[in-house]
Amino acid sequence: MAISIDETSAVQSHTPLTQCAIDARSVTKSYQTRAGEVQALAGIDLTVAAGEVVALVGPSGCGKSTLLRIIAGLEQPDTGQITLFGLPPAQARREHRFGIAFQAAALLEWRDAAANIALPLELAGWPTTARAARVAELLARVGLSDAAHRLPRQLSGGMQQRVALARALALAPPVLLLDEPFSALDELTREQLQGELLDLLAAITPSPAVLLVTHNLAEAVLLADRVVVLSRRPAQVLAELPIDLPRPRRAEWRDDERFHRLVARLRSVLRNNS
Repeated sequence: MAISIDETSAVQSHTPLTQCAIDARSVTKSYQTRAGEVQALAGIDLTVAAGEVVALVGPSGCGKSTLLRIIAGLEQPDTGQITLFGLPPAQARREHRFGIAFQAAALLEWRDAAANIALPLELAGWPTTARAARVAELLARVGLSDAAHRLPRQLSGGMQQRVALARALALAPPVLLLDEPFSALDELTREQLQGELLDLLAAITPSPAVLLVTHNLAEAVLLADRVVVLSRRPAQVLAELPIDLPRPRRAEWRDDERFHRLVARLRSVLRNNS
């Protein structure tokens, strides 16, 4: 059971939620290596409510990305149950219930920005006219209307990640899974894209549930409604921190004393359990 590091109220795993977008219960995962079996996850319980942004932090290699990949159905747990709005991951993927973006933008090199964004719409059978209108809308939202016909090699790293985010949102999924999407970028570009993601999420109605894997504590506090801290491997939920900064959230919060206190509390938990 996670401990609360909130100063005013106890917040534990599986707090009753209005509507549960992601529900992971008792998830375990082990890998076979040349040195023997390595246990990555040990009984993880995690929930994300509809419209909630949850950041997942923890020591490097503790299993954060593994858990996200299991939620996305890209890996199978040894034990435990995962549902997205009540559906198992494979069915949720078929029904376009989630979009996903990774650290590497993973764009198709032979497709321009517009065609990369259009890919999930094509696979879902959208007609040409509707597809073109949706792609134009998304390009405008991420500030890339002028780059619609550029190939990935003609885009900066930040621009490539904007395309990847737009592609993940193309089908307006109710769940967005983000696996360290800004960690490969320089600091200024990363901060710019964090602000743009805040604006993008604020403009979407209804707001998607977001699970963000990050190693950047300031990023977690800036973007999330709640931060879940994982322990060292084998990972367990170590603590949860509600982020009581008001929304709509703005990048200027980085300069606020409350922001710095929240980051310091997260850092203290990680240091004390390293």
